[in-house]
Amino acid sequence: MSDGWTDKKRRCICNFLVNSPKGIVYLSSVDTSNMSKTTDKVFEMLDAIVERIEEENVVQVVTDNATNYKAVGQSLMEKKESLFWTPCVIHCIDLILEDFEKKLEVQELFLFPC
Repeated sequence: MSDGWTDKKRRCICNFLVNSPKGIVYLSSVDTSNMSKTTDKVFEMLDAIVERIEEENVVQVVTDNATNYKAVGQSLMEKKESLFWTPCVIHCIDLILEDFEKKLEVQELFLFPC
């Protein structure tokens, strides 16, 4: 699994985690602040992680569903035929909720004590 975030010093960090029946384990982090997150660069990063873990030990790669990650997932599945890529469910739900929020009209609600 990969997850990108920005720390308090405004650095962009990409974390890599491994999930197994024994639980989730932190693998590594990469400071991507000075890296252009093109499809090629992200592919290199994720491909190196899969190689590090060894392809036969990887069933699924989970990332967010940004356009470049979708392309990377497709490329990984083409290169490593036993591997599946899926977008993170939580990221998908977050995007759906953000869309709902944009379409909702906010009305003031007044509550009166009983």
